[in-house]
Amino acid sequence: MANLTMSGFLLTGFSAQPELEILYALLFLVFYLLALTGNILIITTTSMDESLNSPMYFFLKHLSFLDLCYISVTVPKFIYNSIMQNGNISLWECILQCFIFVVCASAELFMLTVMSYDRYVAICFPLRYEIIMNVRTCVHGVIGVWFSGAISGVMHTVATFSIHFCGPWIIHQFFCDIPQILKLSCSNDYISELGVSVFMSIVGLVCFIFIGLSYVHIFSSVLRMPTSEGRAKAFSTCLPHLAVVILFISTGTFEFLKPHSDTPTALDILFTILYTVVPPTVNPMIYSLRNKAIKTALRKLFKSRIAYLF
Repeated sequence: MANLTMSGFLLTGFSAQPELEILYALLFLVFYLLALTGNILIITTTSMDESLNSPMYFFLKHLSFLDLCYISVTVPKFIYNSIMQNGNISLWECILQCFIFVVCASAELFMLTVMSYDRYVAICFPLRYEIIMNVRTCVHGVIGVWFSGAISGVMHTVATFSIHFCGPWIIHQFFCDIPQILKLSCSNDYISELGVSVFMSIVGLVCFIFIGLSYVHIFSSVLRMPTSEGRAKAFSTCLPHLAVVILFISTGTFEFLKPHSDTPTALDILFTILYTVVPPTVNPMIYSLRNKAIKTALRKLFKSRIAYLF
């Protein structure tokens, strides 16, 4: 890696060996291409197919867009740094990366919470679903998600970069990770960031409890359905969302609770991949593989494209 300039930070990545670092970059490139393909397909399909014109797919489209932003803010920079063997990142690049990463991570949690409410209304109040989840409610929900994510990003970024850093400005991670940045604090200036983290953790816990209660009511309603066909249809729309929620919250919790070392171990690398790369890569697969409507829409989209070409 190149020497650090005092105008920014040095991202160490995963290995000091160039060969291993390029190998990791190639692995991340595969994940990134899969995430791009899957999420773009979801966005395209839900936008073009009129049969998917419902609140559930409206939120799913925005979740896929969030996933694209979430993975694009960290992975391309790491791939570039690994290939160029240069981990330097300017202070303003680091600030921007932190801000967008926190915005996307927070907004994703809020989006999953809104989606759980959508499923709750659809299953528990099917006759009032179109009235409750109207266009205005859906638009306000998405605006609220982005606004809440932006507020969270501003709070974390301002609190983090208000502290005084002591050299060397080396971040033992492949992106500007806030816990690693806090290690560079000269004193107890990071107390404000810890306060923000505690507050956002409480907000995250409230979201988790809300999602949990929603699914308790959902499953109790599903089990009371008279026909097995109705239960199967309800589970086919709810289980993918529940799988995405569990994946995102569990990997984020592992990353938050695990000890951060100056020398990344294999376990650290695994947790980092699980937290930053796997959710946006796997989410489209979970939804497309479990959802018959999306699979049908994808087949129609591909058939129409092939017919257009030939």
